[in-house]
Amino acid sequence: MAAKRILRSRLALTLAVTFAAMCLPCFGQNAKASNSTPMSSKISPIPGFDTSLMDTSADPCADFYRYACGKFSKKYPIPSDLPWYNQFENVEEYNRQLLRGILEQASKAGAKRSANEQKIGDYYASCMDTAAINADGLKPLRAELDRIDALNNKKELPALLAHYQKISVNAFFDLGSMQDFKDATKEIAVVDQGGLGLPEKDYYLRNDPKSAQLRQQYAQHIANMLHLYGEPADKATTDAKAILALETSMAKASMGIVDRRDPYKTYHIETLSTLASTDPGLDWDALLHAAGTPPIQDLNVANPAYFQALNGILEQADMATVRNYLRVHLLDSFASRLPTAFDQESFDFYGRKLAGVPKMQVRWKRCVSATDAAMGEALGKVYVEKYFAGDSKQQTLDMVKTIEAAMHQDLTTLSWMSPETRTKAIDKLNLITNKIGYPDKWRDYSKLTIRRDQALGNSMRAREFESARQLNKINKPVDKNEWEMSPPTVNAYYDPSMNNINFPAGILQPAFYDRTAPEEVNYGHIGSVEGHELTHGFDDEGAKFDGNGNLKNWWTPEDKKQFEARTACIDNEYSSFIAVDTLHVNGKLTLGENTADNGGIRLAYMAMEAYASQHHIDLTKKMGGFTPEQQFFIGYAQNWCTNDRPAFVRLLVQSDGHSPNRLRANGVVRNMPEFAHAFSCKKGQPMAPVDRCRVW
Repeated sequence: MAAKRILRSRLALTLAVTFAAMCLPCFGQNAKASNSTPMSSKISPIPGFDTSLMDTSADPCADFYRYACGKFSKKYPIPSDLPWYNQFENVEEYNRQLLRGILEQASKAGAKRSANEQKIGDYYASCMDTAAINADGLKPLRAELDRIDALNNKKELPALLAHYQKISVNAFFDLGSMQDFKDATKEIAVVDQGGLGLPEKDYYLRNDPKSAQLRQQYAQHIANMLHLYGEPADKATTDAKAILALETSMAKASMGIVDRRDPYKTYHIETLSTLASTDPGLDWDALLHAAGTPPIQDLNVANPAYFQALNGILEQADMATVRNYLRVHLLDSFASRLPTAFDQESFDFYGRKLAGVPKMQVRWKRCVSATDAAMGEALGKVYVEKYFAGDSKQQTLDMVKTIEAAMHQDLTTLSWMSPETRTKAIDKLNLITNKIGYPDKWRDYSKLTIRRDQALGNSMRAREFESARQLNKINKPVDKNEWEMSPPTVNAYYDPSMNNINFPAGILQPAFYDRTAPEEVNYGHIGSVEGHELTHGFDDEGAKFDGNGNLKNWWTPEDKKQFEARTACIDNEYSSFIAVDTLHVNGKLTLGENTADNGGIRLAYMAMEAYASQHHIDLTKKMGGFTPEQQFFIGYAQNWCTNDRPAFVRLLVQSDGHSPNRLRANGVVRNMPEFAHAFSCKKGQPMAPVDRCRVW
């Protein structure tokens, strides 16, 4: 389905939460020991323009990333508990410290706590209490395990799978709500492929040595989880092979990650009776009712071929394998709320082997992130009140308006676009709404019960609360004020169905926005972020949606050909880049993000030029050793300063829609003549190629 277009890697965000505490494990120190662990060196936001990160001995025209960020790796080594370290992680570490202070205060029991303070405080405290978690063993999960043990035949699967959907356990498929692609005013039900333990289908199918090794390690992880559950080692090994075979058959039926970027390929409205006839092995009426959906007549079946295949897969699978598959996914999903051995085993595969991370984060960091994931707006409200400067919201909005004005100027002057398409593009631009900082109306958590002595129960109830919230949207009008990220999140996104851009408070601080930095530096930093999200409305995916958020063609045939030729240039360019070892960037998978990176910096540059003209700033006059024009580009590149582990880069390249960070710098500036002019690059140098790509 059409995704929210995220500035920063969605996979990286998922893994960050995973490492922190949601599904994967943490070491089992008790709460007292965890609380006494000092914060590893106090983190402060990096300044908006930091010359100490630069390697000025490098030629900016040969490798601009090295020139702008060449000393970042030495200055900021990767912590042993992270897959990478970059500007985003630096701000997140800073925010985590702020959120820790909020949560530790809220966790102190007392009558003066508000209802939300009780919830976030007790959720955090229960997460921290690993002594109680270890003492409880598998008892808190016993009811769920008993459900699986009682599963005698496949006719009983719908009730159990409905329950799994409620508690967000990834098994066989995903159920949820979504905006109707062709009527963005309403919410509808959606079912989609799911249930894989590896990141995406090709991990099961690639034949290269690294992929084969990873599958062996995954099978061993499954066996280890079953052994920890109580199976003899030999039987666990045999059962793990059967589970891997089951998931491989599901992977073969799944749609690939490149195809899933096309909303037309993931939008198939079917009646419930059609779905039932396609997959008669599951009683869909009973399943949806048990999951808690409102009565529905039709829904989006994102990948009909998958559900047709799933019917046969379930027919052929033996019940013992199905039960073991369900057990492993349940245990992995709640590993961070289970005894230490489960935590460590799950991290060993997903963290150490898959992402190359040597060590798990300390408990308090994982519990901060887990609380944010469970009740982000309850925690975010306190964060905003304490740490988000009120004027930052207005200043950011003012800058967004200048970026939008730059896009309006760009659209009116594009030589390749006809007047008919241009008019519709401008109409869409004018309909984009901006959400900055935090919601106007905070989410109500009054129906969510949180108990200080139930770490797993709290996690499960929080998931059920969110699942019910999502499913209750079905058949109702869309709430355009809703946020998909919590206020402390260091990220931003564009939503094609909402046609809005969203900037949480977390990213509106140094280095991305620095009120003490020259404005041209801020345009390079946060301005390019704003331009990036705005351009997503017009990338190869966003361009399929009109200004009202509907999946609808608004292009003339000739303009569409011109657009596709220009995006093909971006595709081919990035596909030529090597990400790690001999592995190339997937230009088709990353096309939307690469288009947004290239368009975003161009819009920010145009807005910066307008600002300089208005304030009589000479962009060619050096100040502090650099011209304002050069500071703009250095500020942009320093958004992407990073130090990363090769295993994690490989994971991102094979699974995620974003290019590696160094290429988000070099791959962009090489397409801008303005950059070559700013640094006096000669045509033909790496950062000033003869042939450049440009969409917007």
